Amino acid sequence: MSALSRGLISRLHHLLSVNPRASLAPGPTRTPLTFHLCRRFSSEALVDGADIVYEPTRIIEAKPGVMTPQSKRTGVIAVKCGMAALWDKWGARIPISILWVDDNIVSQVKTVEKEGIFALQIGCGQKKAKHLTKPEVGHFRAQGVPMRRKLREFPVTEDGLLSVGTSIGVRHFVPGQYVDVTGITRGKGFQGGMKRWGFKGGPASHGNSLAHRAIGSTGQRDAPGKVFKGKKMPGRMGGKQRTVKNVWIYKIDPARNLMWVRGQVPGAEGNFVFIRDAFYKKPDISQLPFPTYFAPEDEDPLELEPLVADLGDVDPFMVAD
Repeated sequence: MSALSRGLISRLHHLLSVNPRASLAPGPTRTPLTFHLCRRFSSEALVDGADIVYEPTRIIEAKPGVMTPQSKRTGVIAVKCGMAALWDKWGARIPISILWVDDNIVSQVKTVEKEGIFALQIGCGQKKAKHLTKPEVGHFRAQGVPMRRKLREFPVTEDGLLSVGTSIGVRHFVPGQYVDVTGITRGKGFQGGMKRWGFKGGPASHGNSLAHRAIGSTGQRDAPGKVFKGKKMPGRMGGKQRTVKNVWIYKIDPARNLMWVRGQVPGAEGNFVFIRDAFYKKPDISQLPFPTYFAPEDEDPLELEPLVADLGDVDPFMVAD
């Protein structure tokens, strides 16, 4: 073997022996990380592959655990069903958004050893294989889960991992807690400055001709002689990802996997939204099921009654946040 070939093989062996993602694993132990599969390239390599070293596979069990302040649970995918109005015991009208958690399952588990992060890929809804692309069909078949209409990845901590195929329902949350809801806002097309940014517009009295809704001046003559980037002007409005924070859960219906939340959520009816525990108004960890809710074997979800949040002695809808 030439010197060039031996040098190239030595270089490949060095690159494959070092993890490019991270040199230390998170956590108190901080043990070195290695590749899941490492093979030595040399002229003496065995043909039958006996020199291949396999990393022990992480065993993930779907069972209840103990949540800590540093723990992070997965979120769920829901469908926005519409708006409603309720009246509380004080007679106040409550604007409510109804969300449907449609057959959420864990479709993939990502770990530090393989992907460099701890995350869960959640699938929602049903879809036929003929309506999916070949890579999507191959992904579901490789994981051994049914075809899903929508996928979303949620970062979690190591203690929040769930096994592939675990079902997640609306009881993943509890009434009275706060959540963050992410979705795509309604697209409103190309709009002017008054509708898009709330401009006042031109005067409607004498002397104004064809400039009642114009945005007015946008530049500064010779200095600087241009329009600065980011100037508020007419353009496409809506159709962007937005997150509504600190949404309060009023009621959940385990029989129909429905959730009533206070206020509006982004998106039109029928759009997907992504729900997870609130970042700012963190819920009480002693009340949350961790890593998710596991129904008993003798429990019939069709016989469960809706769970309503405790309003207490003070009307939470009339108190400012």
